[in-house]
Parts: sequence; structure tokens; C-alpha cells
Amino acid sequence: MIKNIVFDVGKVLVDFDWQGFMDTLDFSPEVYEKVANATVLSELWNEFDRSRMSDEEILEGFLDKAPDCEMEIMRFWNNMGNCIKQYDYATSWIQSLQKKGYRVYLLSNYSRRMYFQSIEELSFVEEVDGAIFSYEVQAIKPEPEIYEALLKKYDLNPTECVFLDDNRNNIIAANQLGMATIHFHTKSQAEEELKSLGVGVDER
Repeated sequence: MIKNIVFDVGKVLVDFDWQGFMDTLDFSPEVYEKVANATVLSELWNEFDRSRMSDEEILEGFLDKAPDCEMEIMRFWNNMGNCIKQYDYATSWIQSLQKKGYRVYLLSNYSRRMYFQSIEELSFVEEVDGAIFSYEVQAIKPEPEIYEALLKKYDLNPTECVFLDDNRNNIIAANQLGMATIHFHTKSQAEEELKSLGVGVDER
């Protein structure tokens, strides 16, 4: 029986619209591509989420990839929290599941810097029963360590959990640890799949 709902954050409860944010910075197409490739699209972004490297080391790595775009990379770096916009259903969805007797958790790849720059868009964090962000445990999905950190911290039985994520690789990893999983596309699709697992059909 499912007792715990585990949500990814980006593209599930919030939009991570880095493209839209970069559009507001009025970069030329050439600069836009260079900044994107040096930051969000680079392999360093995963390390940024993992947080074993310091912010200073990450920033230096970004700048090394596009030294002619230092000013533009700094504009992105100092304002990256603007990439995050909470979906209007996020808090109410969490609360409705809790009212039905489920415990709700978060499991997300999220750097410390991005977290605190976007904290106003993460108000639902105060509503959930627990959360693990990658910067806290220095591991990222789909590495098993981050899932295990959540299970251990909150003493969860994986067979009593369903995990929702927009990334298929992250879903596969959770499934291998014994969780039920839903590959998230839309809220309505996810709700139908939750219903098929018996979640939310009857109040517990």
C-alpha cells in the first residue's frame, strides 16, 4: 500500500525556465548560446547540483568555458533564481494529498545557490513532511545514494513510496530501489496514474 508520495521539484512542482530567463537578459544569439553551453548545458551543472565543489570553483569553471562572456555569465549567476516559477497547483496538490492521509516528500537535484535565490518560489517546502536536496547530501539523481538518503532520514519503506519525476533515468533508479514510479508529464496524467495505484481514491 502506498503511504508516501515523493515529488521531484523541477518541471513537476516548479518550472525551471532558464531559456525564458536568458531571453530577458537580451543576449545576442551568439552570446546566448555561449552562456548556455558554459552553464546550464555544461557537465558542470550536475556538479553544481551535487555541491562537492565550492560555488567559486563552479563559477570559475563556467567562466573558463566562455571567457569572452564574463559579464553575461555573471548576470546569469547573480540572478539565476529567476529561472524558477512555482506552478499554481503545487501547494494545493501537496495539501490535498496530506488531507487524504499521505505523507509527502521532496527529492530534488538542486544547488544551494539556486535554492536560496529561488526560495520565494519554493513556499511548498514548508508544507511537506520531509525533503532531500542534492546539495545537502552531495549526490544527485539518478545516483542511488540520494534516494537512500531520503529513505534513511525519514525511515521510509520503498515499497510504500511512489516517486514522481520528469526524468526517465531518475524514475528507473527509484524503481530499482523498490519504489513505485510515475514518469511525470502533466498533473492530470500523474493524478490518473496515482489513482491507478490506489492513491487518492478513498481517504485513508
